[in-house]
Amino acid sequence: MVSGLDHPRDTHDVFAPPRGIVPPDVKEPVCVNDMTPLPCASTVRSGKQARGLHVITWGCQMNVYDSERMTDVLRPLGYEAVDAPDRADMIILNTCHIRDRAAEKVFSELGRLRLVKEARAQAGQQTVLAVAGCVAQAEGREILARAPYVDIVLGPQTYHRLPEMVARAARAAGAVIETDFPVEQKFDFLPPEREVPAGGAAFLTIQEGCDKFCSFCVVPYTRGAEASRPVAAIMDEARRLVAHGVREITLLGQNVNAYHGDGPDGTTWGLARLTAELAGQVGVERIRYTTSHPRDMDDGLVAAHREQPALMPFLHLPVQSGSDRVLAAMNRGHTAQEYRDLVARLRTARPDLALSSDFIVGHPGETDEDFEQTMQLIRDIGFAQAYSFKYSPRPGTPASNAGAQVPEDVKDARLQRLQALLREQQDAFNAASVGQRVDVLFTGRGRKPGQISGKSPYLQAVHVEGPDSLIGQVAEVDIVKLHTNSLGGVLTGETDRV
Repeated sequence: MVSGLDHPRDTHDVFAPPRGIVPPDVKEPVCVNDMTPLPCASTVRSGKQARGLHVITWGCQMNVYDSERMTDVLRPLGYEAVDAPDRADMIILNTCHIRDRAAEKVFSELGRLRLVKEARAQAGQQTVLAVAGCVAQAEGREILARAPYVDIVLGPQTYHRLPEMVARAARAAGAVIETDFPVEQKFDFLPPEREVPAGGAAFLTIQEGCDKFCSFCVVPYTRGAEASRPVAAIMDEARRLVAHGVREITLLGQNVNAYHGDGPDGTTWGLARLTAELAGQVGVERIRYTTSHPRDMDDGLVAAHREQPALMPFLHLPVQSGSDRVLAAMNRGHTAQEYRDLVARLRTARPDLALSSDFIVGHPGETDEDFEQTMQLIRDIGFAQAYSFKYSPRPGTPASNAGAQVPEDVKDARLQRLQALLREQQDAFNAASVGQRVDVLFTGRGRKPGQISGKSPYLQAVHVEGPDSLIGQVAEVDIVKLHTNSLGGVLTGETDRV
């Protein structure tokens, strides 16, 4: 979809103060630096009432996956998901550092959660309040300074240690903070079983971190260096998902097509081989991956889009700008023409491939000519969906110290023009779907009685009248209507009902 969200920005440095420096009036944090094995399910006394766990998730698909896995990690302690914070014995706010004023939005939400915690305390109920994710990684000490009622602060690389953090928070006088990048891989310590989401689709993280260091981006500082999960662990998790009815798996990574995991045969596997084996050996029917970087789209992966029917014909391939000068300033490592050439190779391999992308307007030094080059690239390529942002400086990133910052009113005007063009292309792409027959994975009920909803191979929302028994299944649908942000259809064989 076309998004008008501002580009990532924060109000504080991405580097936390040295350990041992604790702001005044803040409870001394307990740093979890030792590796403690996860408790087994037998540590939960049988018959004990379940503890409520409420997880609030902001941000990308990887945060959704991380929230699911944090729930899995805490389940052996007796925690079960509840749908409201005032029913929760533990609340986790899993944060995103991508949005503009990310930290301030976290503190605003924490103020609301403080009232929940205080109300429960007055009723004699204790609540553990934890802040996780990328804002926690970058702002851990500041969170404790401004919100001393927070009990646990943990970065995205340490949630496998949550049970130990909960235990320490219960017996310690201070908050528990863990925002280091541990030596051990968190995936090695996660419980093998996970709660499988309903609807036949699931996320599966295969890679984390980024080594690209784009000038505007804080991800390398909050997620760390690129690391790939071993093939065997990915295959095992995928098999369990398929065994529970999952038909579509989205492989996740900050730089997912940089995947280079250790294979069971002693070789290093790339993403192309991994997707082939997930389809062939495991039986995954539909495979997606995100987010990819143009520099890591090698010949094997391009060929995979021709050779592997399980790969959906929809690819998110961020370009950010159509100006070579701006791309160089961003440290993207490719030119606009190289991006065009890559798209041409992909469309030769898979003629029905549709693209999504990311765009940043107003990067420091961007001129009117640079912006017009971005507009021309959009016209030349054509995008089915896109996310667009105004640049906002992030302290600690190279671009934040660059001169020639673009005035806000100029950025606003450019974003408006760019989004209008992207919306025009998205509307045209969706309109071309009317009259087509597509395979839809139904993921849940629609808003109207008797309606079920799903997604097309191009991630378009599709609504039909149909039975709940189709949820989690793939069925052919004739697209007959175009809505503002979705498509209307009928199940094959029922076209005469329209």
